[in-house]
Amino acid sequence: MKILIPGGSGQVGTILARAFHASGDDVVVLSRAPAVRPWRVALWDGASSGAWEEEIDGCDAVINLAGRSVNCRYNPANRRDILESRVRSTRIVGEAIARAAHPPRVWLQASTATIYRHRYEAANDERSGILGGGEAGAPSSWQFSIDVACAWEQTFAEAVTGRTRKVALRSAMTLSPDRGGVFDTLLGLVRRGLGGRAGDGRQFMSWIHDEDFTAAVQWLIDREAIAGIVNVASPNPLPNAEFMRLLREAAGVPFGLPARERMLEIGAIFMGTRDRARAEEPSGRSRPSARGRLQVPVCRLAGCRAGPVPPVEGVALAQERHPHRFWLLPPMVVSGRISAARLGICG
Repeated sequence: MKILIPGGSGQVGTILARAFHASGDDVVVLSRAPAVRPWRVALWDGASSGAWEEEIDGCDAVINLAGRSVNCRYNPANRRDILESRVRSTRIVGEAIARAAHPPRVWLQASTATIYRHRYEAANDERSGILGGGEAGAPSSWQFSIDVACAWEQTFAEAVTGRTRKVALRSAMTLSPDRGGVFDTLLGLVRRGLGGRAGDGRQFMSWIHDEDFTAAVQWLIDREAIAGIVNVASPNPLPNAEFMRLLREAAGVPFGLPARERMLEIGAIFMGTRDRARAEEPSGRSRPSARGRLQVPVCRLAGCRAGPVPPVEGVALAQERHPHRFWLLPPMVVSGRISAARLGICG
């Protein structure tokens, strides 16, 4: 299988490229700064057509992850880049697919669970989840994140690709042991004694293990009947305070200094991410992604207390192929623990 990953040079793209390459697939990453990797890397600018389009013609799947990193200050210039890099790259990928003589079978497009509204009373699924925007008292950075997500998905929806199935991935943050990722940052705080709750600690943290993310992507590629919006997250979003407690326990760190909102803002200034820290709800805003239409494999969640649930809406799953895994709705309905051994934090 040939898989094209525009914008695949970041953490999530590397996770996917590594997994598919290890499985023997022909992986091609499109990058603005090609580097030597075990898989092929082709040049593109993320904004215009070019020789890279030849890679789309005849490939089996496109997984578009392109977009400027949000790990930055949300000043006007960066906000513009964050929005335009996502909209432009999605548009040109759609146009290239439409022009291809032999278009891919499926186009998986990155989106984000940040699109959902903050609420504590219920989780958000693909059909009844409430989109964010206009919450009373919310700072502009929260509204900006939602506006970006909506524009991203709208551009994807407007792409006319009659011979290519389209799936929008509303993904939670992907946790992996790779350097520079979200988990690496959180673990660094824990080891420095700074891994306490953020703000009041009530805000939910939706997440997914990197191996479960790649399994979900493979599952979606294989399921011809699945199209549209899909939540991709573990079955157990945790309040920030509980998440950090489990991470401290797994890392063998008995104490973590809690961070009040003002402390978070000061720390974000030194890290150059002040506005992003505000956007990521340190004071208790939460957007748990949850009960969805689909079932995806969720594996290696140590201590997960749940059993199999029956297929829904006629979606048949080959559970017998993976009897050691829990098959759950991508909703967050159970409690679980982080796999310390897999994430490399033991000792």
